[in-house]
Amino acid sequence: MSQQITGGGNSIPLSEVYWSLVNKADKKFSKIRDLPFYERSRYENYFFKVFKVYTQLWKFQQENRQKLVEAGLKRWEIGEIASRIAQLYYGHYMRTSDAGYLSESYVFYEAILTREYFKEGLSQDLNIANKQLRFLARFLMVCLVLGRREMVHQLVEQFKRLIDECKRTFQETDFKEWKVVAQEIVRFLKSDTAFMNIRPLRYSLVLDPNLDVGTPRASRSLRLTDAILSSYHYNEVKYSELTLDSFRMLQCLEWEPSGSLYQSTGAKIGQNAPTGVTRINSQNMTDPTLPPNPRKAVLYRPSITHFLAVLATICEELPSNGVLLLYLSASGKVGQTSLSPLSARSVTSIEENILRDFESHTIKQERDPSGDTPGLSLRQISEDAVSTPSGLSFGSHGLSGSSCIYPSDLVPFTRKPLFIIIDSDSSTVFRNICGAEKGEPAALLLSPSHTPPLISVDFSRQPSGSLFTIFLTAPVQAFCLLIGINGSDMETDIFLKAEKLLSSFMNEWASTLAASDTLHPVWSQILKDPFLRRLLLRFIFCRAVLALYTPVFNNQQNQPECFPSLPESLVPTAPAVQSAVLQMASVFGATSKFTLPQDITML
Repeated sequence: MSQQITGGGNSIPLSEVYWSLVNKADKKFSKIRDLPFYERSRYENYFFKVFKVYTQLWKFQQENRQKLVEAGLKRWEIGEIASRIAQLYYGHYMRTSDAGYLSESYVFYEAILTREYFKEGLSQDLNIANKQLRFLARFLMVCLVLGRREMVHQLVEQFKRLIDECKRTFQETDFKEWKVVAQEIVRFLKSDTAFMNIRPLRYSLVLDPNLDVGTPRASRSLRLTDAILSSYHYNEVKYSELTLDSFRMLQCLEWEPSGSLYQSTGAKIGQNAPTGVTRINSQNMTDPTLPPNPRKAVLYRPSITHFLAVLATICEELPSNGVLLLYLSASGKVGQTSLSPLSARSVTSIEENILRDFESHTIKQERDPSGDTPGLSLRQISEDAVSTPSGLSFGSHGLSGSSCIYPSDLVPFTRKPLFIIIDSDSSTVFRNICGAEKGEPAALLLSPSHTPPLISVDFSRQPSGSLFTIFLTAPVQAFCLLIGINGSDMETDIFLKAEKLLSSFMNEWASTLAASDTLHPVWSQILKDPFLRRLLLRFIFCRAVLALYTPVFNNQQNQPECFPSLPESLVPTAPAVQSAVLQMASVFGATSKFTLPQDITML
């Protein structure tokens, strides 16, 4: 017997009301999924309209569940609604960086998993099997970004088992594309090991030093409000459209929930352990006491037109006290496929069609600064870009076409404060931006054009991303990789000792910067921002370590650069900085791996 809803003299079958809501929600979901990232104001308005419809739909099916089931509603159809709501939450997180939406996405995905919405008919219907695989792939991404590594490993095993079962059940389908997805996440986890996640990459008020930089000598104080993150290398480690380098930088630019959400997991830091830390509170990953995260746009293989549209939109909306961080990691040499043994790409080519399917989850005046080399004009930069390969390739067609980003592409946007990080073998060409800005001097952190050879056999065989990016996001681990320690046999107390020592050095360096009379305003105006300050201090450490590392001692190609220049008291030749490197090396018994330009005693 069909159920009816009566109103205004008309009687409408309850199932018709339900399917009408489903169709309305589906249409709105398709529209918001296809909105480009640079239409942010349009997206904000549309999101709440879509979410309102799905809220109505979810509430309606909850209140009328039994009647709808009697009318023919299947459990997998309920799971489909829950999955769409989880996708909306995750997509909104990716556009706003509000961790609350990420947590809500996890809650809905976890409910789908525990209530087994897609289990009924899984072995008989190929369509339902694909829905379950798609759900697991999306849930994996949410858990990865949220830091739920134990759940990630659990889902990976379930994902692989389901693929094997589907291959046996549906023999006419080879599930090749889903096997590629499984290979990607397995490769990602082999690269992003427990050692690389001993502690959260996010900024933690508990674990990161509470830097008291005093009052910087700056006419204004800026804060990081937005970031664009983009990384592309041929056959690089990634999962879906999130590359390993972008993932680490994404994590590095977020607040870690404070309080007692983390605890140590024992005396050993095993490379094959499921995780380096254990979450105590697994349900609530939000912390209302923390400031909002900077908004981040993660772009994978963007065309230059799409990249510039996103960049222009963010610059247009940047608040008066805001800074935009621009992180670009890509090769700049024709035919170059990797930056270093850390970023060697060794997996066969990947088919993208089904990845694209589940990736819809993301809802898609010149000056001469004192103390620095005078910048080139925009015309000179453009001519240089045309005459020689001097950009970053974000596609498979090399340094040509619509996928190459040149320094001259960024200059028009220097009317707003930019904090630019370039991780590339052609990073040095971007130094020409310094002096060619159109209103605001840009802050530039440039990677070495060559990365030093690594001693660690395990990490040269198993790619782990760019060493420069690791120094900026996990400096102690980067130091260990450089001297040949992969963490499999390291005692936790040794790592913690090194962490504490580096924190003390960073505190000293922050105070030195704040008190300096020669610090360029570009740097002094960002010292109050915890994310940018931490990146700058880690850069100082990275530059000093690579400058004194014996295998590449005095080799400028292995040295990172920053523009404008920092005070002489913090360059690698400064005794206090050299002493810091030696003390870090002594913790690991590796002082012989570093060379000093002059004899000094550890301060």
